Amino acid sequence: MKIKVGFGFDVHKLQDGEPLWLGGVQIPSDKGAIGHSDADALIHAICDALLGSVNLRDIGFQFPNTDPAYKGIASLRLLEKVCRMVYESGYSVNNIDSTVCLEEPKLSPHIGLMKKTLASSTGISEDDISIKATTTEKLGFTGREEGIAAYAVVLVKKL
Repeated sequence: MKIKVGFGFDVHKLQDGEPLWLGGVQIPSDKGAIGHSDADALIHAICDALLGSVNLRDIGFQFPNTDPAYKGIASLRLLEKVCRMVYESGYSVNNIDSTVCLEEPKLSPHIGLMKKTLASSTGISEDDISIKATTTEKLGFTGREEGIAAYAVVLVKKL
């Protein structure tokens, strides 16, 4: 069986009064991420990992922020498109491992719903999706609560 690994990374600036979307779930917060789409850094990192695993470049190449069709789009729609692209490349998603770096709010209470939401969009089991949350101990732009960062690793297998 042939397998491939992909790695993804994404960051977004945080701004007061904006919604915070992570893993397709709106998280209660005073600050949210800003971007061309809904700025869901977790899904963007997963998309980049999936695209990279099958050599389809990255989310910015596939869904450019210069295209008005993607303005304000729910990142779950992008993830669904990316999963179709992976499948059309002859692979299926085996598992996802991810980490979100954010000082506030605490994400632990929301991880179960994020996993359920991502499982629905990717077609894999919640047991095959890992979401971890960490702070950067007040260091860097995430520590100063200026932005959010997310990392993802995926394993895909040949159909």
